[in-house]
Amino acid sequence: MKKCILIFGYIILVFIALSMLFPFFAMLNLAFTQEDEIFKNVGVFFHTNLTVENFKHVFGEIPITRYFVNSMIVAILTTIGQVLISSLAGYSFARLNFKHKEFWFLVILITMMVPPQVNIIPLFFLMRELHLVDTYSALILPGLFGGFGVFLMRQYFLSLPKDLEESARIDGCNIFQTFFKIAFPLALPAVVTLTIFTFVTTWNSFMWPLIITNSESMRTLPVGLAIFKGSFREITLWGDLLACSVVCTVPVIIIFLLGKKYFLSDLLSGAVKE
Repeated sequence: MKKCILIFGYIILVFIALSMLFPFFAMLNLAFTQEDEIFKNVGVFFHTNLTVENFKHVFGEIPITRYFVNSMIVAILTTIGQVLISSLAGYSFARLNFKHKEFWFLVILITMMVPPQVNIIPLFFLMRELHLVDTYSALILPGLFGGFGVFLMRQYFLSLPKDLEESARIDGCNIFQTFFKIAFPLALPAVVTLTIFTFVTTWNSFMWPLIITNSESMRTLPVGLAIFKGSFREITLWGDLLACSVVCTVPVIIIFLLGKKYFLSDLLSGAVKE
């Protein structure tokens, strides 16, 4: 009986996984399908008449390479900055003793309750006063700090044993050497988790890049894709639109696959009781 229930459970999980993967594979297949054939055979599961004309048209019509480079620069620098800042702040709250530590940590937790849309107008005026509108700095700086990252890293550092850190201090390591040589490598699962979340969030960010950028040369992929879609007048070019969507989606999948091992180990780290 238990074996039947287990098999049934696996069947349900496989069905759910396929239902989630199907839209992506459908998008990938239709992106390589000729425009006039997309709606000709609606019931066809897989179109075999594949072509790269949609991608050629997209790369010829809009500066999608520039959008891609902008998104990559912003996502990578924002991710590196937030991981470093959150790790240092999380380690400080977990291991150091300073005045009003609990109060300041509570303030950071409160920032997680504020919707990001509330900060858009004050941030825009701040960037305007600093003459940073339509620059990489305006796209990157607001994402360097996040309450979730500090909270995640603090909780992970608290779960680590202090023995190795104390041994490092006895051997003459200062606080920064202890952090970078001992604590940070031990927190790799949490670091990878934060890296994935930050990269995906920054890569998919739409509202802030739309508001803070004016020129076409500074647009990111989500903004460029939305403007490209809005340029359609009489008919929507679904092949081109799906080709753009593939370009937007692939980097996110790659970054998740690269960090999947550590990401899953971090999620399951508290599932087994020793």
